[in-house]
Amino acid sequence: MKMSQTVSMAVDGVKDQVSADEWRVRTHLAACYRLIALNGWDDLVYTHISARVPGDEHHFLLNPMGLMFEEVTASNLVKIDLDGNKVLDSPYDVNAAGFIIHSAIHEARPEVACVLHLHTDYGVAVSMQKQGLLPHSQTATFPYNLLSYHDYEGVAVREGEKARLVTDLGGNFAMLLRNHGTLTVGRTTPEAYIAMYFLERACKIQILAQSGGQDIIPIPQEIVDTALAGGDVVNAAFSEDNGPWPALLRKLNRIDMSYLD
Repeated sequence: MKMSQTVSMAVDGVKDQVSADEWRVRTHLAACYRLIALNGWDDLVYTHISARVPGDEHHFLLNPMGLMFEEVTASNLVKIDLDGNKVLDSPYDVNAAGFIIHSAIHEARPEVACVLHLHTDYGVAVSMQKQGLLPHSQTATFPYNLLSYHDYEGVAVREGEKARLVTDLGGNFAMLLRNHGTLTVGRTTPEAYIAMYFLERACKIQILAQSGGQDIIPIPQEIVDTALAGGDVVNAAFSEDNGPWPALLRKLNRIDMSYLD
């Protein structure tokens, strides 16, 4: 699948108003949006990826409401505080549900720099199953031991849901929102993206295996329990510098570099 060249939706002057560290976060977050679109994981203009702005102000970046993921750029990301107020002038607003979910996690988990939430077909399908994600593939064993569940409460626009969502996530790095979709967090945007890659691929593999109508060979529990003991192999997959992220950026740059605007 090749993403077509898009008309730049950049907002003039933003790069000159932010620190170099914030601009780096913006470019990685914009790249993440474009990669999600490239994978076909977007849902019109809905779902969200947020990134914490470096510093002590508890500000974070969220996608502009009304733009496709393939239109997100480093400069048009909206910077808001934990109350949902814009802290840098922008012609765009943000989605209310996105604010509820992401502000809750950013406030409760200071080590989390990125929160990624999707509504993919396979992710929603597995979130609807009583047993949720099954550790029946090697891919599934990676998110399985770091996975939480949160029951559906309707569209996430109510302040009261924030505490329950945070409690359900706990200290984990992935969650299935029942009847709703998938969510991952990371200490960096690349980490959250790679975590989502494994979770989404595991969900797809599960649905495809179940649709084959044959008995599925389970992975022994003692192997599932030690799936994350791969040490350097597992850690390298999530690395911002040595894992797949630099290669993904090179791929994206060959297709469309307007996310850097």
